[in-house]
Amino acid sequence: MNTFFRPKFFTVLKEGYTSKRFSSDLLAGIVVGIVALPLAIAFAVASGVSPEKGLITAVVAGFIISLLGGSRVQIGGPTGAFIIIVYGILAEYGFNGLLISTILAGIFLIIFGLLKLGALLKYFPHPLIVGFTSGIALVIFSTQIRDALGLNIENVPAGFIAKWTAYFNHLGTTNFYAAGLALMSILLVVFSKKLTKRVPGSLIAIVVGTVLVQIFNIPVLTIESFFGDIPSTIHMSWPQFDFSQMGSYIQPALTIALLGAIESLLSAVVADGMIGGRHRSNTELIAQGVANIVTPFFGGIPATGALARTATNVKNGGRTPVAGLVHAVTLLLIMLFFGRWVKLIPMASLAGILMVVAYNMSEWRSFRSILKGSFFDITVLLTTFFLTVLVDLTVAIEIGVVLSALLFMKRMADMGNSIPAVVDTDIIEDYSEMPLEIGIYEISGPLFFASAKQYCEVLKSIGLKSEIIIIRMRHVPFIDSTGLQNLKETLRILTNSDIKVILSGVNKNVNSYLQKAGIYAVIDSNSIFETFEQAANEAKNQLKKREH
Repeated sequence: MNTFFRPKFFTVLKEGYTSKRFSSDLLAGIVVGIVALPLAIAFAVASGVSPEKGLITAVVAGFIISLLGGSRVQIGGPTGAFIIIVYGILAEYGFNGLLISTILAGIFLIIFGLLKLGALLKYFPHPLIVGFTSGIALVIFSTQIRDALGLNIENVPAGFIAKWTAYFNHLGTTNFYAAGLALMSILLVVFSKKLTKRVPGSLIAIVVGTVLVQIFNIPVLTIESFFGDIPSTIHMSWPQFDFSQMGSYIQPALTIALLGAIESLLSAVVADGMIGGRHRSNTELIAQGVANIVTPFFGGIPATGALARTATNVKNGGRTPVAGLVHAVTLLLIMLFFGRWVKLIPMASLAGILMVVAYNMSEWRSFRSILKGSFFDITVLLTTFFLTVLVDLTVAIEIGVVLSALLFMKRMADMGNSIPAVVDTDIIEDYSEMPLEIGIYEISGPLFFASAKQYCEVLKSIGLKSEIIIIRMRHVPFIDSTGLQNLKETLRILTNSDIKVILSGVNKNVNSYLQKAGIYAVIDSNSIFETFEQAANEAKNQLKKREH
């Protein structure tokens, strides 16, 4: 079992943990705990549960994920991605059904880890991930319109189109005090970074909004008027298990598990890039599973790795799971001693914060970039996006994966076997006379979503051992947006390490796609050659310049 369940926390202890390291982790953990406070409250409220449920989730799940997880810096807790899922499960199954679904999702996540399915993330194409992430962002934004404008709508419809229809029909009930608070919150979150980077803008927005409402007795909806008194304690409770109904919870549980796995592993991958580390994906899945099994017994909601909080952890010096443990303890202390003030927070302030979260989740730059790419990537992107918004996230992911596979097969069939991939006519197969400082790596076959990660990991490993690396692409018939994303990130890492990158044998279609995607912002436009001989000569010339 130790081959796929090795928590980083215990690895760090074996390596030796110093007081200097603890000082950095302590500071990072406290900062992340403060950042997580308003987000945990906002995510819970937007999901349709009371604020303390979000805080409990951040404390319990956050602690377990840091203790047992496979990443050094991952911060766990409730996330924006779960809002629409939790809201939908609550509407159909009630809160007890949500707890049971979350526990089952945790079991599924542990099974995923035991079956070593952590590496399967690479089979999710970049357009699919951007599509459902952007779709979730739009849905989150749309759920906040009522509170942001203070609209007098008792029951907001679940469907996207029906929801916006209700908003337009009730525009005459707009509360301009609420709208002003929401706008103020948005501006504080966005522009507070120019004043201070230590105190999160979301916390400033909540404090300022709450103080103004209390001092001037502004007539807006608050957490207290919506949820009543908020408990500031944590205690265990036992969900009511009706085993005859367990089958009905399989589908929502799988939805939670799939999204939790994708979100946590994506966050861990991004964190690896920030610290130059390597997470253990199967360990991470098992830790996420344990967290989602335990948290519902304290009244918590689904949890996963939170990218924004993880990035905050890294930027503030967190480098081990201890920072995540400190973050959970910090939130617990805040909840125990300051929880009674939570009920005074205006709903409009939370809505403004969540609108900024939705904007940051939207990945509109990636969305726009993919729209400039191939027909196949655009098809996957738009299909996943509209299915997420108009139908269901699980359906969107399932159809997106199947559609990606079918389009890939169609693309390969269209390529045929008769036309050579490139015009690399002057090929040197014997590299023995090349200087040792020049690395050579050849990509054979399409650089697409299923192969991109593996190719680029090897490329990075070879490149970091060389002064100059030549990447041969004569047998690359096409590259999709996932391949491009991985390639650009790898090239960025190499060039930032002062390694000269040269491409050879790039066919016209691939070269055109690379140009559209801004590859020249990463490497020199004079570093792409038709033949390997040209690339080799350039590499030798560059090496001579470096030696002099």
